[in-house]
Amino acid sequence: MGNTNLKWIYLSVLSVVWGSSFILIKKGLIGLTPMQLGAIRTLFAAIFLFLIGFKSIATIKKRDWPWVILSGFMGTFFPAFLFAYAETEIDSAIASILNSTTPLMTLILGAVVFSIGFNRNQIIGVIIGLIGCLALIWEGAAINPNQDYRYAGLVLIASVCYAINVNVIKKYMSHISPMGIANGNFLALFFPALGVLYATGFFEPEVIGDSQVHTSLLYIVVLAIVGTGIAKVMFNKLVQMSSPVFASSVTYTIPIVALMWGMMDGEQFSFYQVIATAIIILGVYLSNKKKK
Repeated sequence: MGNTNLKWIYLSVLSVVWGSSFILIKKGLIGLTPMQLGAIRTLFAAIFLFLIGFKSIATIKKRDWPWVILSGFMGTFFPAFLFAYAETEIDSAIASILNSTTPLMTLILGAVVFSIGFNRNQIIGVIIGLIGCLALIWEGAAINPNQDYRYAGLVLIASVCYAINVNVIKKYMSHISPMGIANGNFLALFFPALGVLYATGFFEPEVIGDSQVHTSLLYIVVLAIVGTGIAKVMFNKLVQMSSPVFASSVTYTIPIVALMWGMMDGEQFSFYQVIATAIIILGVYLSNKKKK
């Protein structure tokens, strides 16, 4: 099978995997607190990545570790908790759509902090995308008055964290292998995550022996190993066999999968939210469009 067909298979698999992660978070929250979910997700992903690539840590130089640690906290640790808390109040499909603003946040952070220039298409794309976000949140609050849509801000903060991570990797860690970065990230996060889990009382007999907790753990194990560990390796391979531009198109397909899961789980989604979603995706498209 040629690379042309194989890259589409990788893109499709990643869309399903990452698009399913939001419903897995929702199901995991049935038996776990947001702090427990974020910590367990980090720990299981760390163990999996250590098993398949721990030796790659040797490629990280001493001077690189501050950036690797920053990348770990911004790209994995904080978002894991932010998404968990957000989904205690807003639907999983909404969280996935707001997460698609990450390219917009990356452009804004790149310009403001890292002195990376904008072109006209990108400026227009950012404005359109942010308008779509406001419309999505506004309509969501209207049709779900029992949900606190202020928590949507946590997803946007997570997107900013992802944006910081992308810019840090691009500017300071391009010489480190993707597997090395991933393992270095999780080495830095392992003990903080373990400390958070211990502080939540997870290891108390009445918690760890709860059957509902056991069910939630199954969802989070799948999320951590497949959605974080395997997906990271697949995404790196996709970039190698195609291009960063093609690989980034997964941003457009993740919300489609997440929306399907959300609707099957009984989440409400109005026609106006479909329009708002289309506006966000249009903004992301324009912001990624190359200037001719």
